[in-house]
Amino acid sequence: MKQHLTLTITGMSCASCAINNEKALAKVKGILMANVNFATKKASIDYDDQILTPALVKEIIRGNGYDVEDKKMDMEAHKQAGHDHGAEEAAKTRRAFWGSAILSLPLLAEMFYKYRTGIMVWRFDLVTVLQMLLATVVIFYFGWRFHRMAFKQASHFQANMDTLVSLGTLAAYFYSLWAVFNDKMGYFESGALIVVLILLGKFFEAKSTGQAGEAMKKLMELSAKKARVLVGGQEREMAIEEVKVGGILLVKPSEKIPLDGEVIEGESSVNEAMLTGESMPVEKRAGSLVFGATLNQNGILKIRVTQTGQGTVLAQIIRTVEEAQGSKAPIQKFADRVAGIFVPTVMTISFLTFAGWFLATRNFSLSFIDAIAVLVIACPCALGLATPTAIMVGTGRGAKSGILFKNGESFERAKNISMVIFDKTGTLTEGEPKVKRLVPNKAAKSEEGKILRIAASLAKNSEHPISRAVAQYAAEQKVELKKFENFKEIEGKGISAYCPAHKTPIALGNLKMLKENNLETAWAEKILAEEEGVGTWVFVAHGQEVVGAILIADKVRQETPSIIKEIKDLGLKVGMISGDNKKTAEAVAEELGIQTVLAEVLPSEKSNEIKRLQERGEKIIFVGDGINDAPSLVQADLGIAMGSATDIAKEAGQIILMQNNLEKVVEAIKVSRLTFRAIKQNLFWAFIYNIVAIPLAISGVLSPVIAAAAMSFSSVSVVTNSLRIYKR
Repeated sequence: MKQHLTLTITGMSCASCAINNEKALAKVKGILMANVNFATKKASIDYDDQILTPALVKEIIRGNGYDVEDKKMDMEAHKQAGHDHGAEEAAKTRRAFWGSAILSLPLLAEMFYKYRTGIMVWRFDLVTVLQMLLATVVIFYFGWRFHRMAFKQASHFQANMDTLVSLGTLAAYFYSLWAVFNDKMGYFESGALIVVLILLGKFFEAKSTGQAGEAMKKLMELSAKKARVLVGGQEREMAIEEVKVGGILLVKPSEKIPLDGEVIEGESSVNEAMLTGESMPVEKRAGSLVFGATLNQNGILKIRVTQTGQGTVLAQIIRTVEEAQGSKAPIQKFADRVAGIFVPTVMTISFLTFAGWFLATRNFSLSFIDAIAVLVIACPCALGLATPTAIMVGTGRGAKSGILFKNGESFERAKNISMVIFDKTGTLTEGEPKVKRLVPNKAAKSEEGKILRIAASLAKNSEHPISRAVAQYAAEQKVELKKFENFKEIEGKGISAYCPAHKTPIALGNLKMLKENNLETAWAEKILAEEEGVGTWVFVAHGQEVVGAILIADKVRQETPSIIKEIKDLGLKVGMISGDNKKTAEAVAEELGIQTVLAEVLPSEKSNEIKRLQERGEKIIFVGDGINDAPSLVQADLGIAMGSATDIAKEAGQIILMQNNLEKVVEAIKVSRLTFRAIKQNLFWAFIYNIVAIPLAISGVLSPVIAAAAMSFSSVSVVTNSLRIYKR
């Protein structure tokens, strides 16, 4: 049976490390899928639990020369394992940088002024001895992390960025030792300064990557640590982990709601901005659902707990965001293929550089230094960071606004979109249709009371929005319902039953249903013609007569017209799909300025309509309610589900809006475009950097020290470019 495992891998220094781990996992029988993300240091693994266990999966990674953080992944431990580790790593690298930089200052001075004391130690001047000692400490103590990982990789016949750095610094060090003992000029400062500059780059990289994951960290910090629980009528404070489903919580004003639940007593306003991105508070009373990490504002609430631990909405959001951040966009595949052969290729180029220069000049020192520059300037890190850092920032920005991107592919799917199709009911409209008018058929000698009584007696058995509107209106009018038998609901058409009192069939439905039952439709068609576009008409049939009609209308959302205009301003066409009759749908579309209208479409046919548009060359974003529209969301090039917070795990769309707010649709499109643009920019600069820098190093234009600085800058620039998504 397939199981999923998420692991934090330590010891990875570049994209090659991630590729090495993916390859090692893929070779093992029982691994169904392995995705290793260099930026997040996470491995997402599907495995067959009949063949492997989590412990065996971890051993595969450890056997490949890396390590796995072995911590229980509850929410709190996960926060510690991920973000605290990142902060700790950045602090450790910062200390190593400052230590190596201070010890390298005398070596740096040697590059500009060659001072000698005249004091001899054995056969060398004291300054030369100090240079050797300082370089030894910097390269072998502060640079030990590179040598250790390079040795680990070599023992598995692999190579990564640490291999390049280790080879470069060790070559410079041991050549300098040989040179000094043979009365030639050494390059201790080059080896030491390479370590200093690489450590500086690693520090900035860790800090910038931490900023990219800041939104995730803030999400994790939202959860409450304690809860006030009513036990035997007495208040008792306990840790969140101890609270069970069914427990009763007491939440006072200005306190966080600890867990998901249902209000059983009290009224209050609750700020849900931390989950939905909506700043307006939501009124809660008995029967209302509330969610953990939201803020109770002004009343006292008693809440029955319905979800704990990983079942809460906050935990589901964190899991969704984390899975998206750990995923790869398809555009990354080419970069991964390059990264997989990058280090061996660079080592080969370095050797050829040395051989070429030596054959041309017979100058060992010059050839050697240029070869080292090639090793140091090549950077697989930028390739590995290009996509995941942009995805981290994009998903983080989205989560902050109540927009959940389910995977990295979501951003790439937005690149060539040409049209946005909205499901009308509940998306462009408020989704709460109401009865506007009752029209008796005078020819059938019926009256409003009879029409409503028949319609409501049928409607009470259906959950369709139109049926609910009829039932609600009848309840408001205090209509006495009749007993019918043999109820049958026909999708997209209506409801039928049998009236035992009159021994006759009855029905509530649209024109299609009347025709299928061979009823006279002239009066119904006249109503539709005269009342064009005012709403949805359903008809009541008793026996062989159509006794009346009921007008149902759904109000267009207040923000809909401005949102349609914004989408058009983005250069996208707008369409609408609806089960309403053509005239009603066209009237709404005309009001909103929508050109493409797909009307009288059954729920089961919506995805086919999307497919037809795609066959005509359109790239479609479909916006629907996320559950009823699941096939259409899957069929579309990019699905945006306007679902409720409780449906996160069920949604079929690639993007989930935590709130039924059309403004979030526009924001989701903009964030998708910004993120994919950043990914393309990052990959461009990562490739261009290596394409330009390596030839410059081969030609002897760049010294190893400048090469090390340039290499460090390349990774930092990619992450910094990704962070711009936050600010735009």
